[in-house]
Amino acid sequence: MPRPPVNTLPKPTLKEKFAALGNLPRFFKLVWQTNHWYAILDILLRLMRSAIPVSVLYLGKLIIDQVILLSRTHSTDLSALWKLVLAEFALAIISDALARATALVDSLLGDLFSNYTSVKIMQHAATLDLDQFEDSEFYDKLERARQQTIGRTILLSQLLSQVQDIITMAFLLVGLMAFNAWLILLLLVAIVPAFLGESYFNDKSYALTRGQTPERRELDYMRYLGASDETAKEVKLFNLSGFLIDRFKMLSNKFYDDNKKLSVKRASWGILFALLGSLGYYAAYVVMIIKTVEGALTVGTLTFLAGSFRQLRSLLEGILSRFTSVSQGAIYLRDFFDFFEIQPKIKAAPKPVPFPNPIRQGITFEDVGFKYHNSDKWANRHLSFTLHAGEKLALVGENGAGKTTLVKLMARLYDPVEGRILLDGIDLREYDIMDLRKNTGIIFQDYLRYQLSFAQNIAVGNIDEQDNRPLIKMSAEKSLANLLADRLPQKYDQALGRRFNNGIELSGGEWQKVALARAYMKEAQILILDEPTSALDARAEYSVFQRFAELSKGKTAVLISHRFSTVRMADRILVLDQGQIIEMGSHEELVNKNGHYAELFLLQAQGYK
Repeated sequence: MPRPPVNTLPKPTLKEKFAALGNLPRFFKLVWQTNHWYAILDILLRLMRSAIPVSVLYLGKLIIDQVILLSRTHSTDLSALWKLVLAEFALAIISDALARATALVDSLLGDLFSNYTSVKIMQHAATLDLDQFEDSEFYDKLERARQQTIGRTILLSQLLSQVQDIITMAFLLVGLMAFNAWLILLLLVAIVPAFLGESYFNDKSYALTRGQTPERRELDYMRYLGASDETAKEVKLFNLSGFLIDRFKMLSNKFYDDNKKLSVKRASWGILFALLGSLGYYAAYVVMIIKTVEGALTVGTLTFLAGSFRQLRSLLEGILSRFTSVSQGAIYLRDFFDFFEIQPKIKAAPKPVPFPNPIRQGITFEDVGFKYHNSDKWANRHLSFTLHAGEKLALVGENGAGKTTLVKLMARLYDPVEGRILLDGIDLREYDIMDLRKNTGIIFQDYLRYQLSFAQNIAVGNIDEQDNRPLIKMSAEKSLANLLADRLPQKYDQALGRRFNNGIELSGGEWQKVALARAYMKEAQILILDEPTSALDARAEYSVFQRFAELSKGKTAVLISHRFSTVRMADRILVLDQGQIIEMGSHEELVNKNGHYAELFLLQAQGYK
């Protein structure tokens, strides 16, 4: 897979950085919603810490001046000195306690924020359309949003640190400007180059990271394929380990080389900027020493001013570079909020029509067409037919004929691009989506094998009834999964899958019986089975579909199967080819027609001879 050049992404301009700060109010709102008491405590702790540095410096000045005074006067009264030392000691203890308390609150708030935003992402993802999840660009946005759920409270810490440092600087500047305002100019000369350099390399880092998003997902996928219980069988069988490792090495080495180049440049320029900063500091220090030697300053004042200048330099450097980090973080936040700007195309009806109970007419497709995002090919086109109430309809066609897309349209997982779908004469879009899904039981061929208990694996078909053990057992009986449960050590509480301790892995056919039970978990009026028995042997599949035929009496049902022994049980068969209906009728009618269905039927029949 060719890797797109990283530099195709434009780096954010200074204007874009300031514009990105507009994301911060929404960020603060999220932090406040996470836990406002922790947020308030964090602010108070930092305000208290802001006065500590200047207090410590000033006490140090007083102690030094007191020591020099005592040595000159040979006084033995050390009470004033010990009080100053005790005060400085108390400040050191308070400072350490406040720092630890702030770190604790930051950590707790960070964990809560990560959990809170992760939940919000899952909640929003649940509202989006199925075809959006099938778009790689959407997945990039989702991945970047997920990345922002971890460590984003550092922004809160950085912003509060800005306020804390600015207040501290205000105290320090008063003393420094009273001595010599020109020192402030030296300070700026020493700091500004470092700030501009840091800003430049942060921009480069952002562009690099953003450009690597698709390949980062591929890297994670290679890591998963190379070391997963779900892939181990085929990796060993097809000897894929070398291929996966080579691909992983190629991608990871490319990332390493890109990051190395940027890091080396950043470090090299950083040395030069650090030199400029040191020159500015020591130039100011020399001026202060000369003034002290001339007697204009006391030694204590020298230490206070030198310490103040050093801390001012450090604080100003931190504030300027932190501004870059904050603006950079705000730009990353844009990735997070961009995900929430994605809206589903399948909209809920403002005044939904009650779902019919029972369905009287059925489901009608009127010239329905659908194609996937970023695809020029129609998955379905010109679909016009009626699935009558209580009728069992089978869909037949080769792989890629559009069978699964058709039933997804019926369940309103997609909305038609052309035409419309009617339920009892009313457009499907007029019904409440959740009500429609509640009345539709559907099991796909690619069902999930949840690493949960046996009962929970069935309950996902109607999760609101997860504690309804009689319903779960009844659903298992309908799919014949109850015979399997009786053989398990912990019966319905047995953990399935090998991912967690004491889990038991099932065969493909056993998993399918568990998945089929999900379709019976709700009293759905529409039942759809999309190749759910492909892993069952012919006898087991026949038994399952015989049971399905009995249990679906009076209900509207659609089944997709490649086995014609199963298909012929349907009232009517709809034959698809390249997304369009080419034949329709009963098994006997279609065989007598001697068309596409008859050809497929004869080919399969010959395979059994």
